[in-house]
Amino acid sequence: MEHDHCESSRTTRKRKFQEDGILSFSMDNLNQDLLERVLSWLPTSTFFRLNSVCKRWKSVAASVSFKLACSQVPSRDPWFFMVDPHLNQSIVFDSAERSWKKLDHPPLLQKDSNQNSMPVAASGGLICFRNLTGNFIICNLVTGSCRELPPLDAAQRNQTIHAIVMNTSSEYGGSYKLVLVYGELPKLSCIVYDSSIGCWEWEAALSRKVENSLEFDSDDDNAVYFLSKAGNLVATNMQRSPSKQYSSVITSKDGEEILYFLSSSGKVVTCNLTHKCFSEYPRLLPVYSEYSIDIVECGGEMLVVLLSEFLESASLRVWRYDEDIRTWHQIAAMPPAMSQEWFGKKVDINCVGTGHQILVCLNSGELFSYVLCDVVTNEWVELPKCCVKGKALEFMSAFSFEPRIEATV
Repeated sequence: MEHDHCESSRTTRKRKFQEDGILSFSMDNLNQDLLERVLSWLPTSTFFRLNSVCKRWKSVAASVSFKLACSQVPSRDPWFFMVDPHLNQSIVFDSAERSWKKLDHPPLLQKDSNQNSMPVAASGGLICFRNLTGNFIICNLVTGSCRELPPLDAAQRNQTIHAIVMNTSSEYGGSYKLVLVYGELPKLSCIVYDSSIGCWEWEAALSRKVENSLEFDSDDDNAVYFLSKAGNLVATNMQRSPSKQYSSVITSKDGEEILYFLSSSGKVVTCNLTHKCFSEYPRLLPVYSEYSIDIVECGGEMLVVLLSEFLESASLRVWRYDEDIRTWHQIAAMPPAMSQEWFGKKVDINCVGTGHQILVCLNSGELFSYVLCDVVTNEWVELPKCCVKGKALEFMSAFSFEPRIEATV
């Protein structure tokens, strides 16, 4: 009787929808292929709940064809993997749902030998970590899958690393490359790991390219001034936040791969990986100025984010470099009402770009905040605080990635 009543109810509803000119159908009526296509367009956060809906949806979650369907979705709203001082948890900000999420820390990173592994690069749906022994671990934080890459040779491990970047293929089951730039300026080399062949592919020296008679400064490449947590101006050869020690980005222009990183003096060094050469951009501010700087990739180009203080005011601005006339141009600026809050606070900024947005992590001894900037509209929005047990967590920096269950390590 109960079954008959349900059938009658469904028939009545269907008739009413048809009378109103509305086409109604049940997801249960979809064949497996169509069901997988429909579910593949759901936000990635919903994938964690597929196993608990029903047996059929649980089988979809484990299906290879479902991952293939997910790979056909052109793009997903980015997640920001937040880096805190403990380095032993996975907290992300979901830009689609504008909410914080705590993920299971990948099992491989929970091993004693990989405790306190530091995130150093991200691309596509993957994040690269570096453990205390200098080995690299590639992770998909959504699925928890991880892979440790073959170790570098002893001679390479002892080199000073300036930049670490990843580049991923958009194809399903596609490969990725990990690029390292190391050495002592002006003698730089690069080495590339290619996942398609499973080894460190090639190593090459980068020749210095001198343009318009500009040479590397010999008097200030050994030090740059940063602001310590205690609020003192100190000279150091690396950025304050360890997670941004290898701050670098990679772009592709006219078929050439260009890698950018910050030198120890705060200048932008550009490496043409295709032609195996490098050069240096003019400095934005004098080396003795008090400022914090980072580089990001947005819309396929390198941008510089710089926080400085001048005449009793603080300004946070985004700059683009014009290659033709070798000049920096400002393209966005935080509203003075927001930036003035940071005056005199001895602030350190660490940034990451995705699409046309930049996430800026601002940290000082007194305050911390996370602000999302749209470089097209020049809109600046502060993210909500991430609270655990009533306490707001402070993050040092962030890495941007696309949450894709089909990304393979």
